[in-house]
Amino acid sequence: MLERWAELRPRAETAHAQSRALFNLPPAPPKTPNGIRCPLCANECIIGTDERGFCGLRTVRNGKLKHLAGTPERGLLHWYRDPLPTNCVADWVCEGSKQAGYHNLAVFYGSCTADCLFCQNWHYRQMSPEADGIMSATELAERSNSRTFCVCYFGGDPASQMPHALAASKQLASRGVRVCWETNGTMHPKLLEAALQYSMDTGGCIKFDLKAFDEELHLALTGISNRRTLENFARAARRFDERRDPPLVVASTLLVPGYVDPDQVGKIARFMASFSSHIPYALLGFAPQFAMSDLPFTSAREAREAEAAAHAAGLVNVRIGNRHLLGWSEESS
Repeated sequence: MLERWAELRPRAETAHAQSRALFNLPPAPPKTPNGIRCPLCANECIIGTDERGFCGLRTVRNGKLKHLAGTPERGLLHWYRDPLPTNCVADWVCEGSKQAGYHNLAVFYGSCTADCLFCQNWHYRQMSPEADGIMSATELAERSNSRTFCVCYFGGDPASQMPHALAASKQLASRGVRVCWETNGTMHPKLLEAALQYSMDTGGCIKFDLKAFDEELHLALTGISNRRTLENFARAARRFDERRDPPLVVASTLLVPGYVDPDQVGKIARFMASFSSHIPYALLGFAPQFAMSDLPFTSAREAREAEAAAHAAGLVNVRIGNRHLLGWSEESS
């Protein structure tokens, strides 16, 4: 596919436009002449009057950028208390896995800065800032109690609502709650630094979803570039040795059959190992979802080959996750 990217790019862009039209989202990050720029994430949408940004949460009215959600006063989200231990991406290296009787405050944001055709949590697109789940950062923090060990922001993706998540984190940190993130890493670098510091100070971690290494493949699968993601991962990974136990930084990759193969995993792992060979790396089994519902599950053979590629690239702490999703046929094993 990478060799034919110039030929295939229009088909990929059409697929993203069609998937987003189902939810009244713009087909690509808008770049409207004389519009207003939103600096909160890597897409840097330039939004015209009554137009929506790529995440669906910003528009322009009366010549000003309006935030429909994602501010400290308005977060578009669902939340729940998830008993520990839970199926955290970092469960084999995080402290929460040892905290039976406590819970994680799971915060599912209803927006995202990417458009993954294989999205495993695509239902966030059904949430609307006009109709669903609006909660202030203070209200969210008040949902914690004496049994709340940690908070984890995911979705969707917290990168689309960082001002809200950071405001909630400030209050939760003051209550002794560990702050963790699962993110595609597209937020503005200053917002990443703030998130990273809350995790450092509270004993939490930031889990980067590194979907692909080659930019062309990332564009095909997610509709956006991964340049900011890799830059932000580098910023975080340079701090990894400040706290290895529990690890400050963790990464994961979803093994999408036919797309995210051992070659991609090896490239990601080499990039990670250039900062530290000890950064934990989870390889996740894929389940057919959303616009890629016609794909097979990740096979056990594919997962083992990807794991071997990550080790060969220099990482020492690699784990195959979501094993229950792997195809364990005789052919795949």
